[in-house]
Amino acid sequence: MTTKPLHDRGDIDPFGELPPLRTVIAQHGLNARKSLGQHFLLDLNLTRRIARAAGDLSGTTVIEVGPGPGGLTRALLAEGAASVIAVERDRRCIEALGDLVTAAEGRLTLIEEDAARIDASTLGTPPRQIVANLPYNVATVLLIGWLRTADAFTGMTLMFQKEVAERIVATPGTKAYGRLSVMAGWRCETRISLTLPARAFTPPPKVDSSVVQLVPRQSDEQPAEWSAMETVVAAAFGQRRKMLRRALRTLPVDPSALFEETGVDPAARAEDLTVADFAAMARAFTDLRANP
Repeated sequence: MTTKPLHDRGDIDPFGELPPLRTVIAQHGLNARKSLGQHFLLDLNLTRRIARAAGDLSGTTVIEVGPGPGGLTRALLAEGAASVIAVERDRRCIEALGDLVTAAEGRLTLIEEDAARIDASTLGTPPRQIVANLPYNVATVLLIGWLRTADAFTGMTLMFQKEVAERIVATPGTKAYGRLSVMAGWRCETRISLTLPARAFTPPPKVDSSVVQLVPRQSDEQPAEWSAMETVVAAAFGQRRKMLRRALRTLPVDPSALFEETGVDPAARAEDLTVADFAAMARAFTDLRANP
């Protein structure tokens, strides 16, 4: 089957002969499990919007986590993804996606595994993107793992709880700005592209959800070692209401040396620092550990 993007085909669903998603759910007993953080998005108009937000998918390996009954998976394939690799730990969903695998004619691969145990940067062939409606209970853990290897992806288009999404894109001086904001902003340019009400999902969660787009930065834009950045940021926000001169006392180096090296104000608080400030402190931290 030659698949063109939907916007080139009058929005005709190339998988329209497959059963509707609600039928797939009923046939395979796919009642969403809270333990797996499952909330299914069944509106194909919405899943197409998410797929389109990821940009041109032709020639791209798209990695999806938690496909469930396959709503977003269908949209990714319909929008022209060269290959979709869907990682799913729920065997019921693996079985439910069988017909879609056949219809995709070699463009859809299923991996039955916990996504946290897989190095997504090695899946398929580059260029790679991650596009996923993430299970809420592991979304942040997965994101942190992917940020470590952000250079392996051309982009990530990910659904989070709205509050988590706002933390990811938060800027200095705002209440939501914290460890996640800094680590995400260090490795990627971030923005919220779409917000969906809870009622759009089955079953509806207690909160709204937002799609965050993350475009990896060049690795030398704000150079620092991951472990050093993580250590400094964690110490700074571990006591976010305290001045840095006190919050950074937990570090295994003299905080005053960090301030002297970087010019960061020791009377500032973590929420006042830019990502560039944190990267500078992480570099200084690495140097001080190597040359005490």
